[in-house]
Amino acid sequence: MMIMMASKKQNKQIGNLGEQLAANYLKKQGFSILNRNYLKKWGEIDIVARGTNKKVHFVEVKTVSHETREDLEDSVSRETWRPEEQVHERKLHQIHKAIESWLSEYHYEGDWQTDVLAVRMVPREKFATVNLIEDVL
Repeated sequence: MMIMMASKKQNKQIGNLGEQLAANYLKKQGFSILNRNYLKKWGEIDIVARGTNKKVHFVEVKTVSHETREDLEDSVSRETWRPEEQVHERKLHQIHKAIESWLSEYHYEGDWQTDVLAVRMVPREKFATVNLIEDVL
């Protein structure tokens, strides 16, 4: 298995592409995108979306890039480089603080949940897989 080491600029580009793929995926699932990259100095929410059930979903997107589809499939079969595992306790705490800000700022008092959307992609082959993990908090 070949692991790609990327520069900060490449990581940002991969992350941005992953967030765009995630937003497109959510739209296809019937979600309405309310905000992208809601940023406060104490945390960020990648995507805020309203589901078909009217519940607001705060979505953390984690992306990993592979050189080839074979590398991606090998990684999945071995359960290595799982992007969703990068959402650790400290990150969840930052997200929760940003969610509190969003709820206050938008005076929202309805149902909501926090989700993680893991994107694995092969940019050269324009191939990606998406895994939505719901209600992680």
